Amino acid sequence: MDGILVIDKPTGITSHDVVKHIRHRFDIKRVGHAGTLDPMATGILVVLLGKCTQLFSDFSNFDKEYEATLTLGLETETGDKDGKIKKEFAFEKIDEGRIKKVFSQFTGTIEQVPPMFSALKFKGKKLYQFARKGITLDLKPRKVIIHSLKLLRFNPPHIDFSIRCSKGTYIRKLGEDMAKSLGTRGCLSSLRRIATGPFTIQEAIKLEDINESHIRPWPA
Repeated sequence: MDGILVIDKPTGITSHDVVKHIRHRFDIKRVGHAGTLDPMATGILVVLLGKCTQLFSDFSNFDKEYEATLTLGLETETGDKDGKIKKEFAFEKIDEGRIKKVFSQFTGTIEQVPPMFSALKFKGKKLYQFARKGITLDLKPRKVIIHSLKLLRFNPPHIDFSIRCSKGTYIRKLGEDMAKSLGTRGCLSSLRRIATGPFTIQEAIKLEDINESHIRPWPA
């Protein structure tokens, strides 16, 4: 059984949970995904089956597009609403004009330090394994590309925005960094991936609805 599935991942489960579900659903061992989504996040998760798992690098290199909500005034351990609140901050004199100015500063090629609560590996261990023990590492920034960053609406304390970016971009970290540039702190309260490469959310299948008819041959 070779091919791909374009899944609309629900909130509250990991990307690996999706892989396990599909392994059980189709009784197949060779299953992988191309681009992790946090448990809080929803949206497109491309799942590779059989021989298509060999194409991981091709799929993971795709640009991604998201819609997200940044909630100002809260700093959490993980950078999203699921994390423990570290501290609350005031946010003043923030308007749409100021937000758009900050957005422009984060558009293009930027350097981003990966978040400690992530699956990125350091000396063979995932960063979140260090973070859960209270260990903070001195991580080097990495270059990522923010192709577009648009304000959708500002309803204080929530900033709704859309973003199209290169692989390896952490939206949680971007949200934290933008909140700091606005003179406060913030965390993501929602994140939805609406496109990855040529795939759009309109063609994604809910996890509970998948069957063999949804498996696509690849190359198409």
